[in-house]
Amino acid sequence: MSSIEDIAKGHIEELIEPGALFVMHVTGYSMLPLLGYGDDKIVLRRTTPEDDIIGRIAMFRTKDEHIIVHRVMKVEGESVTLRGDGNIVQYEHCLRSEIIGVVERVIRQSGREVDCTTRWWLIRERIWLIQPTIIRRYALAVIRRWCNFKRRFKR
Repeated sequence: MSSIEDIAKGHIEELIEPGALFVMHVTGYSMLPLLGYGDDKIVLRRTTPEDDIIGRIAMFRTKDEHIIVHRVMKVEGESVTLRGDGNIVQYEHCLRSEIIGVVERVIRQSGREVDCTTRWWLIRERIWLIQPTIIRRYALAVIRRWCNFKRRFKR
C-alpha cells in the first residue's frame, strides 16, 4: 500500500495501478460526520471504469486540479454525480473515467481502522443520509464548531 505523501506530487491516476491501495489524509469538512474529525486517513483502492461505484465514497480530480472525495449519488452512462455527506445542496459532476479510486477503509487518529464495507459502516451512512435536511444542517453546524474548537487547542 502506497502513501500519497511518499509519491511525488503528480497525477495519482498515472502513478497507482488499478486495484492497488493508497493512503491520503482527509482535509475539509465536506464528508462530515463520517470523515474529517481530526487526522483521519483514508485508504483508497484505484478503480477501473467497470467497477460499481454507486453509493461509494470516491475520489476524483476537478478541472482546476483539486482532488475531491465525495459520495457517488448517480451514474448515468459516462456522467457521475457526487455530493459530500456534509454538503446540503452542492453537487459535483465528473466523467466516470475521472474517478480515481473508492474509499475502502478509514484510519482514525487513534490508529483504529474502520472497514467501509461492513454492515455497521453502511448502517451509519444510511442513518445520516436519510435525515431531513434541517436536521443535517444543524447537526453539521455543531460538528464543524466542535472540530474547529479541537483544532484550535491542538496547536
